[in-house]
Amino acid sequence: MEVTTEKNEKVANMIFASIYPLYWNRLEKHNRTKEEFHKVIEWFTGFDEDKLQTLIDEKVTFRTFFEKAKIHPNAHMIKGVVCGYRIEDIADEFEVYKQCRQMEKLIDELAKGRKIEKILRVEKT
Repeated sequence: MEVTTEKNEKVANMIFASIYPLYWNRLEKHNRTKEEFHKVIEWFTGFDEDKLQTLIDEKVTFRTFFEKAKIHPNAHMIKGVVCGYRIEDIADEFEVYKQCRQMEKLIDELAKGRKIEKILRVEKT
């Protein structure tokens, strides 16, 4: 599937705090801990638990959420299909949409029982 400007804007304007509980509910059903969930988010965005809570309380949009983030340098290693979109094929012009899908991919892997060490990508030397 192809990302459009409209789809990118729709996701960019969604409130992160409204989606966060959906992510957590999914992980909780698969017996993952909030600590694991936050570790994955912190690896991807640089947000510790306090900063994450502040952003939730401020009801920031995904656009603001990712603008404030320090996306991990290995984020380019997050590949695969999420919601019918191949992450590596999403055009750079749709950066917010791509980052949202990358984060969803990490959460998806966590829900499926993948080990944290594998989710937190490390370049092979």
